[in-house]
Amino acid sequence: MSVDLEKILRPVDTPMKPYEPKYMLLASGEAVVVRQVERDEIPDLLKHVEPLLHVERDFYDVVAARVYSELLAHYRHRYQDQYVLAVQIDGELAAIVNGRQVTPKLGMSLHTLALRRGLRVGAHAFAAKMEYHIDTLGHDEVLIVAESPIGFRRWMIEYKLEKRFDIPHELGGVPSWALTRELFDRARSSLVVGRRPVPDELLDKAMAAILPPSDPPTPPLDPLAATRSMYDPTATSLMAQRWEMEGRSADA
Repeated sequence: MSVDLEKILRPVDTPMKPYEPKYMLLASGEAVVVRQVERDEIPDLLKHVEPLLHVERDFYDVVAARVYSELLAHYRHRYQDQYVLAVQIDGELAAIVNGRQVTPKLGMSLHTLALRRGLRVGAHAFAAKMEYHIDTLGHDEVLIVAESPIGFRRWMIEYKLEKRFDIPHELGGVPSWALTRELFDRARSSLVVGRRPVPDELLDKAMAAILPPSDPPTPPLDPLAATRSMYDPTATSLMAQRWEMEGRSADA
């Protein structure tokens, strides 16, 4: 009986062309490898995503919670047609991007999670993801939303995305924006970088292991810093402080 139920519960993935790894040099001089993550490597990502659940700055907590859920569902065969790309510097995890195919001509961006800040790693990771959708999978457009002001500036403004406000996105049902093939071609020369094939020594190091990020985002020392940065009076740091003042910390 359980075997028969699993056949019903498990989605049937559509065969998709694999992402061809590429590499680039950052402003720091470090080499970055972007490659596809196989299903059996997902646990190696989850342990680095989990600590970010407690980082409110730039909505890392919201994004990390959703990425963790998406990756876990992918690993447990409960998410259809999802792909995952890892960005690695010397083997260290610098960013995770994922998305999925909705139809043979329509893609959906899920998340771009940067674990290394200040070098546009997230922007390069997002560009690699869009390259995969448009050039490899042949999608005519990709539906996108942002959960933070930084994401909005990086995706909606830099790529000049088109509104698709009649289409609710899977991430919370908010209105979608779209990257079309034409918009991507216009942005390609300035926003999409990297070369192929990846030198053997770089690719071998990336494939050998997903190493922990050396300087991941961490919670602020000031418990109200995240709240002030988000202009959000409902942030969890403020709620926890309020509960403590009210003597309800034990109930939290």
